[in-house]
Amino acid sequence: MAGEASSGREVRTASGVLRGSSADGLLVFRGIPYAAPPVGRLRFQAPEPVRAWDGVRPATTYGPPPPQSGLLGSAQAAAGDDWLTLNVWTPDLAARLPVMVWIPGGGYALGNSSLPEYDATHLVANGVVVVTVNYRLGIEGFTQLDGAPANRGLLDQVAALRWVQDTIGVFGGDPDRVTIFGESAGGGSVAALLAMPRAAGLFRRAIAQSVPGTFFSAELAGEIAVALAGEWGVRPTAQALSAIPPARLPEAGDAILPKMAAWRERWGSITHRPIPFAPVVDGNVLPVAPWQALAAGAARDIELLAGHTRDEHRLFSLIDGVLGQVTREQTETALRMLAPEPHRYRDAYPAASDEELYELVNADWLFRMPSLQLAEAQVAGGGRAHLYELTWQALALGACHGLDVPLVFGNLTSGQPAMLIGDPQSAEAIDLSAQFRSAWTAFATHGDPGWPAYDVDRRLTRLFDAPSTVTAYPEEASRLLWRKHEFAALEPIGSR
Repeated sequence: MAGEASSGREVRTASGVLRGSSADGLLVFRGIPYAAPPVGRLRFQAPEPVRAWDGVRPATTYGPPPPQSGLLGSAQAAAGDDWLTLNVWTPDLAARLPVMVWIPGGGYALGNSSLPEYDATHLVANGVVVVTVNYRLGIEGFTQLDGAPANRGLLDQVAALRWVQDTIGVFGGDPDRVTIFGESAGGGSVAALLAMPRAAGLFRRAIAQSVPGTFFSAELAGEIAVALAGEWGVRPTAQALSAIPPARLPEAGDAILPKMAAWRERWGSITHRPIPFAPVVDGNVLPVAPWQALAAGAARDIELLAGHTRDEHRLFSLIDGVLGQVTREQTETALRMLAPEPHRYRDAYPAASDEELYELVNADWLFRMPSLQLAEAQVAGGGRAHLYELTWQALALGACHGLDVPLVFGNLTSGQPAMLIGDPQSAEAIDLSAQFRSAWTAFATHGDPGWPAYDVDRRLTRLFDAPSTVTAYPEEASRLLWRKHEFAALEPIGSR
């Protein structure tokens, strides 16, 4: 243990004393640095320890968000360079409670632990300590650069988990009962951490929500890096890009998105979404893709809860402006680019319209089948996994991507994802949120979310709905279409 809890709202850590805030019987410590600011000589490098401070450091405001894209209106002006911070909610400094560490999503390009949807007040009420984390994004965190380690954003997450192991005891948390959880790119980060030797021993359980199937090979990542750096007229090296101010660097990611179709014949499926950022299977930080690692038993001692929403892609169809307007040509393009056997989708879903097929293949490729196969890989490797699917129909977008976030945190009226639920919130939403929080915190406490573990014979799955049920995995047609497909590091077309 790194220090002793003080009375009131102060705790002593190895780096110094922190003073948090209290409300409704809970203590909250915001903006705690878990690594040194990654600027100057530390830019594009692995995270280094925090420098200790004298006196009492206020921990009442969130740290600045990491530099990120502003395309979806989520970026905030960074007030300082202390991007590598985390926040802690605790009901009791003297307790020894299970710990849940949240890794925000956002396509590895967006993400900020200070967003209102990640306020952990409701989760903590279930008897856990919750930690939410910032990590480097975009080019700063995930682009492969000469003179820099790969997967710097993942290394940040490892550093945060080490901080939790060393320090969470003074906040009332039990370092032997740490659960990591995340959605979308946060779920992909959870999957990556399960496969990373550097993360071994830092957590006991993992919850992977809507895991993306996009992990890059070193060769593909290198080609994307050339294109990204080319937007600034430089080579993809840490030295060259260090001349670009951090606040402006995300402009290259924004600029390349509409151009990625030009690389379609070389980069393939990632140009369809498009996706310029993802973890890199570099053979060092991330030795192999998560599915191969889990199937080989890399996480057999970690208990896993994984799942997805039913209508994963509908939100993206809305963002892309094609919701309700998908053409047959767009559907055929999506099938050709994403499906393992394009011609079989229409046979498997004979009653589906072009738009429904478009939604299905996009959802299966990006989130549904990677999440299912992560659970199956865990079982194949001798581990334990529980599977879920959110099928509750919320407004016009159904059980869309991101709907699980407000339900898990219980923030049904604050933050952008709450708009997926509607106002006023329904009794169904309130009850379903309570079910999610109960299941997630029960899993973090003793490894049982309340339904049987997944196996390849019965395929029992919790369907979160009104009412919720436990049944065989319902997306059987898609499962069969993808059962021979191997989610692995994506390679450039024609590279082998």
